[in-house]
Amino acid sequence: MDLENQKRVKDLTEEHGGENIVVIFGAGEAETAGLAAETVSNGDPTFAGPLAGVSLGLKTFHAIEDEFKTAVDEDVFEEQVGMMEMVLDLDSIKEEMDMIRSNYCQF
Repeated sequence: MDLENQKRVKDLTEEHGGENIVVIFGAGEAETAGLAAETVSNGDPTFAGPLAGVSLGLKTFHAIEDEFKTAVDEDVFEEQVGMMEMVLDLDSIKEEMDMIRSNYCQF
């Protein structure tokens, strides 16, 4: 997650409260999505950005997870995410996101 997006997430969390923020990722690999999710929930593991040492505890999901999929219009999901579902390793992404939520989510 780039430094600008880290700052945006931090600012939004300070403005609205972590309990009101959910971060959705669409990365193509489980490790990439997991690293970004860890950054917004436990802090930047590279200690390089605005979230270095800042544990926001935010709830995170990947766009292919059922919690997100069922929350959006079916046609919109199919148009925007449907192709991804066919080519991504869904199980490893879901497993990674579950691990991040269980370890770092405070909300």
